[in-house]
Amino acid sequence: MNEILEQALLYDFYGELLTSHQKEIYEQFVLEDLSLSEIAQDAGISRQGVHDLVKRCQKILEGYEEKLHLVRRFLSIKENVHEIEALLDQYEKTKQNTEEMIAQIRKISGLIIEEL
Repeated sequence: MNEILEQALLYDFYGELLTSHQKEIYEQFVLEDLSLSEIAQDAGISRQGVHDLVKRCQKILEGYEEKLHLVRRFLSIKENVHEIEALLDQYEKTKQNTEEMIAQIRKISGLIIEEL
């Protein structure tokens, strides 16, 4: 997965667990794509301080994901829903056997329930 997308997802799921200062700096770096120097100047801290804070936030967010697996579950469920949509599209185009399609959708929905 793209590193920036991964960081954004981690932040979306666990960002509220960071302090307000950590959130502000991390948002500026990851979401607003500001440079370390720009953030440092705005926050009144050193460039190295911003770098250390961003790395610390990344480790914190990754630690939450290692324990809770919310992002992994979300991505897995999203993939399964896309599979269901693809099956429905295929059915609309080919009018395949309804029973077969229902069985496949039930299998995928079972996987989604297991993820929850």
